[in-house]
Amino acid sequence: MRIFAVIVTVFLGVLLVGVNVIKQSEPSPPLVTQTELTVSAAISMKDALAEVRDRYQQKNPSVRMNFNFGSSGSLVRQIEEGAPVDIFISAAARQMDDLDKQGLLKKDTRRNFIGNQLVLITPKESEISLRSFEDLAKKEVVRVATGAPDSVPVGSYTMQVLQKLNLVNKLATKTIQAKDARAVLAYVETGNVEAGIVYKSDAVFSNKVKIVATAPQGVHDTIIYPVAVIADSKKAEAAGDFVTFLTGHEAREIFAKYGFTQL
Repeated sequence: MRIFAVIVTVFLGVLLVGVNVIKQSEPSPPLVTQTELTVSAAISMKDALAEVRDRYQQKNPSVRMNFNFGSSGSLVRQIEEGAPVDIFISAAARQMDDLDKQGLLKKDTRRNFIGNQLVLITPKESEISLRSFEDLAKKEVVRVATGAPDSVPVGSYTMQVLQKLNLVNKLATKTIQAKDARAVLAYVETGNVEAGIVYKSDAVFSNKVKIVATAPQGVHDTIIYPVAVIADSKKAEAAGDFVTFLTGHEAREIFAKYGFTQL
């Protein structure tokens, strides 16, 4: 029995050594190089871009998208100061123009790819009857949240509407200016104001506000979102590929779901 046990032990030892040799001789799986792209984008695109990112990364697992959201004006200042950004998405042409004039955009990568609408919102449980922008002059409306017109596109578009409808003076003491569209939405969601003016894409998925009016055609410039690759990007090829996806049919369907409009 002892001799049999010794033979079995030796046999198992040889077998394990053989298996280990085979494992060592098997080629290791190739390492996947991860490409990281940094995208600075208007905050009104936050929800839609999260879904676009997931869809893109499913198709391109070697690419990791990092988003930096904020007002278009503040993002421009970051890029001007040398922030490491590969792609910029603005909520208006003016901010993109500012970078273009300084040579900060990669040539021939700029695209206008999506649009939006300006809407008037109130808290969901509000009992104030508002059916148009002109109704903001009603005495029941004490505070109206808007974007700052000098620094954020939503504020600039809003000012155009108020000027066109002769509401600037009527709302002068009622207006509370916010840093971006999402801040305006937050004012309304919390009931700190009776109404606010935001992009439709900001309001459609909020269960705390209701859209009571859409700005009529012709009272503000067409809302256009341009995208471009930044000139100093070290990953221009990968950035260009994402821009191509962003402007394609699949991404456009996602944007439409979030309230954006086709150009």
